[in-house]
Amino acid sequence: MNIVKIMKFGGTSVGNPDRMKALIPLITDKEKKIVVLSAMAGTTNNLVEITELLYADNKDEASVKIEILRAKYHDVVNDLYTTDPIRQSGHDLINSHFDNINNLTLRILTKLQERTILAQGELISTSLFHLLLQEREIKSVLLPALNFMRIDKDGEPDYFYIEENIKRELRKKSSENIIITQGYICRNAVGEIDNLKRGGSDFTASIIGAALKVSEIQIWTDISGLHNNDPRFVQNTKVIRELSFDEAAELAYFGAKILHPSSVNPAKEKNIPVRLKNTLEPEDEGTLITSNSILLDYKAVAAKDNISVLRIRSDRMLMAYGFLRKVFEIFEAYRTPIDMITTSEVCVSITIDNPQYLTQIAKDLRELGTVEVEENQTIVCIVGDFRTERTGSAPEIFQALNTIPLKMISYGGSPNSLSLLIDTANKTEALRLLSKHLFE
Repeated sequence: MNIVKIMKFGGTSVGNPDRMKALIPLITDKEKKIVVLSAMAGTTNNLVEITELLYADNKDEASVKIEILRAKYHDVVNDLYTTDPIRQSGHDLINSHFDNINNLTLRILTKLQERTILAQGELISTSLFHLLLQEREIKSVLLPALNFMRIDKDGEPDYFYIEENIKRELRKKSSENIIITQGYICRNAVGEIDNLKRGGSDFTASIIGAALKVSEIQIWTDISGLHNNDPRFVQNTKVIRELSFDEAAELAYFGAKILHPSSVNPAKEKNIPVRLKNTLEPEDEGTLITSNSILLDYKAVAAKDNISVLRIRSDRMLMAYGFLRKVFEIFEAYRTPIDMITTSEVCVSITIDNPQYLTQIAKDLRELGTVEVEENQTIVCIVGDFRTERTGSAPEIFQALNTIPLKMISYGGSPNSLSLLIDTANKTEALRLLSKHLFE
């Protein structure tokens, strides 16, 4: 089966019955496509709350939340379908999934059971949508992602396995143009239900697109592409119509919520265009991400919160080879990635976005010198033309932020971006100042 494109629809795009119905004209052309669906908006958060209550041994409150969510989905079924047989199938489907969740609450919760509960959102949304297409007499196939999506022992996609198995699964199917599958969920190296972490439906779409070498991967959300600043904090932002893979990856990693950071790389490796579209304004062209780069001084600004900075000072560091290796080994031991790093002869400053092992990391670093830890920080990333051979680069940035204390500056590591560390309390003001000085 020659799949032409991948169309991924996020939680808001399937967030209620009307939104689901609105997807039908978007997918019913003559092209062969795989439609990747997220869970309905809010569902995964509800399921996370249920698992947290179960871990806390609060089974009664967990059961209450399960029944509230079950009732919500029964309301969805009533509004989504118009024929009694399909509506009854929808109610049976909901009861089956929520009975399964209830059965998992009868014993002590394990990681496997937790991941099984978290997978229910995508399993439900795809089944409901498949039923909707059946009711409309639109031919489609529901292909379980658990049949072909797998991560390895390090939690990374097993690309060879995925490619071989999705092609095998597609060979079994008939000639329907619409294949529906789940985002986010997968199996791990031992075959258990697992996931690609939050936001992983974008990653699913990109992995599948790369495996099948499709002509385009489309990511549909409720906003018309990547904007040049965060519209939640800044007024009059504009859509960026074209971006390179590297530029999009920088923006996604440093806070642009519309795109999962990991989703760019599989498409980049196979040079498959990624288009960001809006289900509420489907006629809008959105943002096209390709290998091409149009050089502009400044293209966009993004901000990443929940950053912690560690400053390691050591007089012994002066002329001491191997010091940085020892520092990095500590972060490696705790599997904690580093965002930014700056060095002087007696001090290293490092930022991380995962505080899970922050206390242990700081304790181990104190074997090397004095350590200061500062939380509630934000990285502001400006994407544009920052090639090191340029002159006069970035003066507007520092003019814009001359009233904002800058904690760290990272420049030269990427030709596409310059990053700054500031207090999170100053984030909104910094974004607005940058928008005014760089784009207006």
